[in-house]
Amino acid sequence: MNRKNRMIEVYGLWFADLMVVLVSFVLATYIRFGNFKDMNDKEIHFQVCLVALLFCTVYSFFLEWNHQFLKRGYAKEFYAVFKYNVFMLLVTQTIMAFLKWADTFSRLVMAYFVVINLLLSFIVHITIKKIIKMHYKSDLSKIKVLVITQSDLASAVKEKLTRNLDINYEIVQTVLIEEWQEDFLEKATFMAVDEVFIYTPVLSQKKVQEIISAFDEMGVDCHYCVKLDGIWSDRSSIGEFGNYSVITYTRFRSSYKKYFVKRVMDIAGGLVGMLITILFYPFVALAIKMDSPGPVLFSQVRIGRNGRRFKIYKFRSMYMDAEERKKELEKQNEMQGLMFKMENDPRITKVGRFIRKSSIDELPQFYNVLRGDMSLVGTRPPTADEFEKYDQYYRRRISMTPGLTGLWQVSGRSEIENFDDVVKYDLEYIDNWSLTLDVKILLRTVWVVIAGRGSK
Repeated sequence: MNRKNRMIEVYGLWFADLMVVLVSFVLATYIRFGNFKDMNDKEIHFQVCLVALLFCTVYSFFLEWNHQFLKRGYAKEFYAVFKYNVFMLLVTQTIMAFLKWADTFSRLVMAYFVVINLLLSFIVHITIKKIIKMHYKSDLSKIKVLVITQSDLASAVKEKLTRNLDINYEIVQTVLIEEWQEDFLEKATFMAVDEVFIYTPVLSQKKVQEIISAFDEMGVDCHYCVKLDGIWSDRSSIGEFGNYSVITYTRFRSSYKKYFVKRVMDIAGGLVGMLITILFYPFVALAIKMDSPGPVLFSQVRIGRNGRRFKIYKFRSMYMDAEERKKELEKQNEMQGLMFKMENDPRITKVGRFIRKSSIDELPQFYNVLRGDMSLVGTRPPTADEFEKYDQYYRRRISMTPGLTGLWQVSGRSEIENFDDVVKYDLEYIDNWSLTLDVKILLRTVWVVIAGRGSK
């Protein structure tokens, strides 16, 4: 299982099970006594509850009873929950007998607790299972896999990967090495791909190295299968991908826990940002409408993590014919390379200049942050026409979720006149990413906005 998904499921289910135990114990106590005052010994009841919570933690992390959580059907889920509750009852009763709590603790409370915990655990698990599956089916959560193999193995490889990979993996294309074309890597630059699986026993190591190096430069993880016929994959300690033994090449070595914290920060920041956006919206909308005809919000297709397309939202700062007029102004582009920048851009409205200078135009992007299309801090999301001109080196800058702000934005973006410098800052951010760096960039962004050093 993908480490990131595994971590979320293990810790999420553990926390949910703890809450169920706590709620079940409180309900059982209340049903038995009708209040919380008439218990024979409150301290012992509290200690029994702690024992149940401790058992839940040990059972979750040491026995890993939720190992096949998503693959269990209703019947298997109920059996797993039933077995968990039976063991909890036996262990708790044994500890109570050993510590001589049984004479004081209410047997009815224990009976009610087991029944309530069994039913509530089952309901909560089924609900969480449905939520996780819905989440994994979304395009943002899917891990898009490109398979490179040979014709005599293609059918078996695809079937085995489909059967063994997690439900959030999607095989986007299978490429046969016999039909390999020299320009394929160039085409792959523009594909939405997160990971590559390579299983080509007949291919030379030199050719495999060239393929892996090309995808590595793009920032795409490669799984190179080293499975040998007659040797069981469970005897290998290299790694596993869809039940194949693989060597995985990746530039990303950071803990998935840190990525989880980053997403939590995004959600919290996105909620605050949306509140600010709602407060500003009536005033900005009125100013935009009075200044020029057209909608208040501007949307545009941008390229997100590993080639995903999404719509970015901003307060409109240009006239409605801005895209058509851009072609006429290409010769006056002040940025060397693939980006377009013009200090006195005639397409920008009077209100647009103010909201750009103050970065107010970017407030609606907090919606993209909440959705997961963007992060608070990341790389600049390129436009679709810009992306079509990328090479493998440029492609690596979209190997991370794009951000509302980033390293190049707080490093004098108005003075940057070469697209390669933007790429340099983005790749520096990707290669040195940490939560501390994100916090520093966020603090510097606040200063840049307050100092009025926004986009020209």
